[in-house]
Amino acid sequence: MLTRRSLFHSLPTFTAVTLQAQDPVTPPGAVEFPTVVPNPRRSTVAVRNGEDRRRIVREALEGIDKEVRAQWKGKKYVLIKPNNVSTQNQLASTHVDTLRGILDYLDGRWKGEVVIAESSAGQTREGFENFLYPRLTGEYKRLRVRLVDLNEEAEYRLTHLLTPDLHVQPVRLAARMLDPDSYQICAAILKTHNTVIATQSVKNMVLGAPIHYKPGETPRWNDKRKYHGGVRQTHYNMFLTAAKLRPFWGATVIDGWEGMEGNGPASGTPVPSRTAVASTDYIAADRVGLELMGIDPKWIGYLNYCHQNGIGQYDLSKIDIDGPAPATLARKYRHHKDAERQLEWMGPLKDVPPRLG
Repeated sequence: MLTRRSLFHSLPTFTAVTLQAQDPVTPPGAVEFPTVVPNPRRSTVAVRNGEDRRRIVREALEGIDKEVRAQWKGKKYVLIKPNNVSTQNQLASTHVDTLRGILDYLDGRWKGEVVIAESSAGQTREGFENFLYPRLTGEYKRLRVRLVDLNEEAEYRLTHLLTPDLHVQPVRLAARMLDPDSYQICAAILKTHNTVIATQSVKNMVLGAPIHYKPGETPRWNDKRKYHGGVRQTHYNMFLTAAKLRPFWGATVIDGWEGMEGNGPASGTPVPSRTAVASTDYIAADRVGLELMGIDPKWIGYLNYCHQNGIGQYDLSKIDIDGPAPATLARKYRHHKDAERQLEWMGPLKDVPPRLG
């Protein structure tokens, strides 16, 4: 006898992803984003899709090869910045095959050292080991791959943020993230987020730059926490830091082979988007990434602030796509359970902003 229960269990496994309910999210009001620094320049974003993560990452970078080669002239080393917000959960963190795809692109093109550098929210080297990064040092000997824990290195430059009370406070950014001798490649992931709706290239670089205590150091301290002073300040503080870091950014690759939806950036569930995005414009890359995730671009405050101030191109009509149209590959990512509260940054300022993340 075919019952409703037996029918449900007979459906293919992919329906677990495609039939997940999308909770309705209502922003508190329209926000105008007036131009501060006009940005008439067009940006190119390469989009690739397929079943081989390593291959599509390499091919996405090959799609912007001319721009990358023009940028890295005079640089002394390549710095690859993965996203290891978790040192345990592989879905939340940059896969070793993503790094292999980047290194495959560099091998034979770049003649010099490659540094894979991270300042994880946990213990960075624990993440390196758990995600098998040390294997890369033996696989790419011509590139002289080296792994660096930015917290352990403990060299920093000071910049400033706003506190929850809208006062100024200092924050320590890893010196390597502001090193003019480095050509920086961001290795990001398509993920929803618990504070700013979505995290991709800009979020990876901005929150990877603040450092915390070295292993074994006491008392413990963590400058990453200074960004979570309120939902509105988080967006603005990220914009301030992005403006500081932007001159040192090179290319970005967003790995959407397997994205994360729901309670990202560390506890969500997988989405088999099977895509990779690359650009030398991080804002444009993230804009295309939002298309792939089905997320309203007006909801992401820090990216809109960056575009308003000329840091990158956020206008889809001024972004040239190399590869399939993002709309043909898009999947509707389920939002974080706190998405409605996150969007309170768009509404009127309250005396005590909600603390998220």
